[in-house]
Amino acid sequence: MPADDYAVVIRADKRPVGQHERQFNAPTIDEVAIVIVGEEFESRDIILRRRSGDIQRVSESHRSYDGLQYPILFWRGDDGYHFNIKMINPQTGEGTNKKVSAMNYYSYRLMIRQNAENHILKCRQLFHQYIVDMYAKIETERLLYIRLNQTELCSEQYIHLRDAIVNDGNVNPNELGRMAILPSTFTGSPRHMHEYAQDAMTYVRAYGRPDLFVTFTCNPTWNEIKELLLVGQSSSDRHDITARVFKQKLKCLMDFIINHHVFGEARCWMYSIEWQKRGLPHAHILVWLINKITPDQIDQIISAEIPDKHIDPNLFDVVTKNMIHGPCGAFNNNSSCMSDGKCTKRYPRKLASDTITDNNGYPLYRRRSVKDGGKSVILKVRNIDIEVDNRWIVPYSPLLSKTFKAHINVEYCNSVKSIKYICKYENKGSDMAVFGVGNTAAPLDEINQYQLGRYISSNEAVWRILSFPIHERHPTVIHLAVHLENGQRVYLTADNVRARALVPPATTFNCVLLIVPR
Repeated sequence: MPADDYAVVIRADKRPVGQHERQFNAPTIDEVAIVIVGEEFESRDIILRRRSGDIQRVSESHRSYDGLQYPILFWRGDDGYHFNIKMINPQTGEGTNKKVSAMNYYSYRLMIRQNAENHILKCRQLFHQYIVDMYAKIETERLLYIRLNQTELCSEQYIHLRDAIVNDGNVNPNELGRMAILPSTFTGSPRHMHEYAQDAMTYVRAYGRPDLFVTFTCNPTWNEIKELLLVGQSSSDRHDITARVFKQKLKCLMDFIINHHVFGEARCWMYSIEWQKRGLPHAHILVWLINKITPDQIDQIISAEIPDKHIDPNLFDVVTKNMIHGPCGAFNNNSSCMSDGKCTKRYPRKLASDTITDNNGYPLYRRRSVKDGGKSVILKVRNIDIEVDNRWIVPYSPLLSKTFKAHINVEYCNSVKSIKYICKYENKGSDMAVFGVGNTAAPLDEINQYQLGRYISSNEAVWRILSFPIHERHPTVIHLAVHLENGQRVYLTADNVRARALVPPATTFNCVLLIVPR
């Protein structure tokens, strides 16, 4: 008989044409995650066999789903989320007509309260499974709402709608606009990410290249995290704590850059939060300054060298713990950055006595050799002591590194040639996985196409359940619905199809044309 054990193999070497490779990376750490296989496979309902032998299906939106799926967490059979939970007025204690959403409910379950023990937070990997499962429920509920409303609300280009009505008086409105659209208002959707990438390019058109590209990664050894852990726990057990602390640290970093002008007065900025199957969250930040950084100022802001231990021991400690890449290559050929025997991050870098700028993107930062006055440090890799010099240092800002004590990669954007890649990199979209089950989604169903292969880690699930933003920017970019004459999209129902065909709908593009003189 064939074995009952199957394996889902994530193919990191495969990705759809035109998609960013970092979306389809293989996981580099052990973590609990969920891979959504789309609606063409079985649902996530629970199947019960009753004592009578009958089979009963329990939907994930049923109040008993949580208790049946997680009997260790809810051994008393407590009700979980359902659609009829009413919000309570905190002033009167009475129920209101508003309903509690799944996001509200599971955010409530993750809270830490005084004099109230939350045993869910003590369950380590079971806790991680619970939060990824519940966030999948939240996202499925939202996508289901969009899908169900598209059966009543169709869309079509106005000119096509008008021609259909004129040429066929018996046209069936249900045959118009049958494509299932996932709108840009859905956070993390391809349309949403594409808009943000276009917003970044709008900043480039208006203000030129950004000055700095900053990557800020959560440090699990921060004191703020360790102080909140329960006895026997590590930061990997409490992704709710790491998410909250990183959110506050990121807020402080942006305040440092924007309001305290540590690099100069900022004109505009944007950031994106990612996980990339590496566990801890990290932020990619683009900053445009009013007074552009000149090449001769780079060494005053950015360093790619090991600091002197005797002059600045605090900075030395932070850099040697957080800003050394690998080492990989001959020292560790199994490092996650290695591909075909080469480091994908291009380490070790070349030594240079001075910073050199060119038109190919990032500058060649000053990395002095030990003979030229540079420093080195001894690290233990695979129980072997090796000497690491400035070739392995990730560029950093001494001020930011000393302040936040984390991995903060600061890069000077030297050329517009690299800007398009950076803007697309920062807004590349949700983590995905190409796996060996089934085939790709139907091309006309954007909702199923988004779900199929969606990879949600427990770190991302906590962040999204707590309603933390994955993007922020300033200033706001107003989008114009650019189209040809009568090419704007019109939304229609079975009842108003003829009325909508009589008058072309107004768009932001039309309004601008009416205001701006030709």
